[in-house]
Amino acid sequence: MDEHKENIHTKDVNGKMSNTKEDEKTEPCSRICPEGESAPQVSPSQSSSDFSHPVYKEISLANGHINRMTKDELRIKLEALQLDTRGVKDVMKKRLKSHYKKQKLMQSSTESSPTDTYYDYICVVDFEATCEEDNPSDFHHEIIEFPMVLINTHTLEIVDSFQEYVKPELNPQLSDFCVKLTGITQKMVEEADVFPAVLQRVVDWLQERELGTKYKYAILTDGAWDMSKFLNIQCRLSKIRYPQFAKKWINIRKSYGNFYKVPRTQTKLSTMLEKLGLKYEGRPHSGLDDSKNIARIALRMLQDGCQLRVNERIHAGQLLSVPSSAPVEGAPAPHSPRSRD
Repeated sequence: MDEHKENIHTKDVNGKMSNTKEDEKTEPCSRICPEGESAPQVSPSQSSSDFSHPVYKEISLANGHINRMTKDELRIKLEALQLDTRGVKDVMKKRLKSHYKKQKLMQSSTESSPTDTYYDYICVVDFEATCEEDNPSDFHHEIIEFPMVLINTHTLEIVDSFQEYVKPELNPQLSDFCVKLTGITQKMVEEADVFPAVLQRVVDWLQERELGTKYKYAILTDGAWDMSKFLNIQCRLSKIRYPQFAKKWINIRKSYGNFYKVPRTQTKLSTMLEKLGLKYEGRPHSGLDDSKNIARIALRMLQDGCQLRVNERIHAGQLLSVPSSAPVEGAPAPHSPRSRD
């Protein structure tokens, strides 16, 4: 749904919602060091004096030189280093800075480099839900497509995916606007299962891949709406408890804005792809295709040196930010849906 999600009203069964600032900087990529480059992650045993090490002066000098390079010079240098040359100038600068920072830190220390990942897998979710063209305030959005795309953060590949359609119960008839927007037909949802049954198969899919038990993972979304609104509303309508594994997530819009130092207006899915030199693949507003394209952005950010980490959560129906100082924890092992009664 992408941009259409921003028009959704929250005056419904969603309960009290606390809207956080989208541009609030909550991840380690937003920490400032010389020449505007983000500082590497520091372990608890490290003191602030560690940043007096000569390697940080070298990084600062390299950043200053990169800041003065033209777009053509950046492209030539990236090509020489066999790095991706796509994207706008600021993206290429960030990519080159991250490369040099990683190289310098690897040369100077055996400590973890800033491109280490917090999770073994990242699970991208982008729901499609029932909607009207004007999204009236009393309209209850029901999830009609539940997609998941799994990223292996070590191999930097999309390794698996899940998709099922969902039968809406409160408003079973899809609007013409919804069908045209999502490509989901009335026949597709009529032949689908209701949400609790689909959620159980999602849980089974995650368990089969040993996520939350053998492997550390996190949920990633394009904005806050999927979890804080759509899933929250759907669980109330289906009279089941909100799943523990989805209570915290990575909002890639925040991560992208903080890492590449761009305003919120430049963090829509289509804009992020364009700025990274990528083109949308598939059908826009297909939940699965949107998820795959969001995953491509996440992969590019990881390749450019960003440490993607949880930056939002839901608590007692309220949307809250997760500060970068919070301990990094993976999502818990998924469990079968439980009744609210």
